[in-house]
Order: sequence, then C-alpha cells, then structure tokens
Amino acid sequence: MSHSTTKKTVFVSGAIAPEFIADSIAKHQSKTNIGAHQIFLGQVRADVLEGQTVAAIDYSAYEPMAEQVLAEIREQAFAQFDLTCMHIYHSLGTVKAGEICLFVFVSSQHRKDSAEALHFLVETIKAKVPIFGKEIFENGTHTWKKNI
Repeated sequence: MSHSTTKKTVFVSGAIAPEFIADSIAKHQSKTNIGAHQIFLGQVRADVLEGQTVAAIDYSAYEPMAEQVLAEIREQAFAQFDLTCMHIYHSLGTVKAGEICLFVFVSSQHRKDSAEALHFLVETIKAKVPIFGKEIFENGTHTWKKNI
C-alpha cells in the first residue's frame, strides 16, 4: 500500500478555518510526485425553511461508527483510484452559515484520478456516514437537517 494506514482524525470541533485549509495545501508542496489536487469545501447555507433562516448547523455523529465507515470509504477510494494522498475533515458542534463544515482534499499524479475520487468521496460520505445536522434558525428554533 502506498498510503498511510494510520488512523486519521476526521472530526474537527466547530468550523474548519480557511487557515487550516491553506496550511494543508502548503504541506503538500514538498510532495513533488503530485500533479493534481482536488478540494471540496462544504459550506453551511442560510437556507430559508418555512419563513425561517438557518443561522447555523449543530453537527453530531455516532463517532466510532462514523470513523469506521470513513475508514472503509478511504480504503475503497485508494483501491479504486490512483491517489497519492487523501484527507477528510468534518465539523462537529456548531458551524455558522457561511462557514466550512466539510473539507475533502485528494491528490494524485494526474487530474482525472483526483477528480473522480473526489466526486466518489463526497457522494459516499453524504450517503453513508452517520453524521447528523440540527439546523438552528435565527429565531432560536431548530429542526433536523435533511441530508441532500
């Protein structure tokens, strides 16, 4: 296996800071066998539902199961695509509208592998990982988010 099998920390407390994203990119400049990076950033939207505007989402997860499912998704992506490295981070706790809650970063020698892997990863994470979002409205009420 060409990738690290050490357990990766996926969950971040609160929003994922732009500085963290920039630092992640900078750390890859020494890996000169990489020809392409693909990044997905999921941002909390200020959706309006039944007249109420979403101010934030409070994320929770069944962490042991979520970590296991994410590890399986990572292994599947490494098996299916020719990747150099992959990083997945998801927020837990409160993330305000406009802030980043999901950061998926994949690298490969060629752009096709990283592009296809990124699409696979984001869709599979959304469909299979037990992460739950409670939408908090500007008036203080809340509802469980539909995962779309």
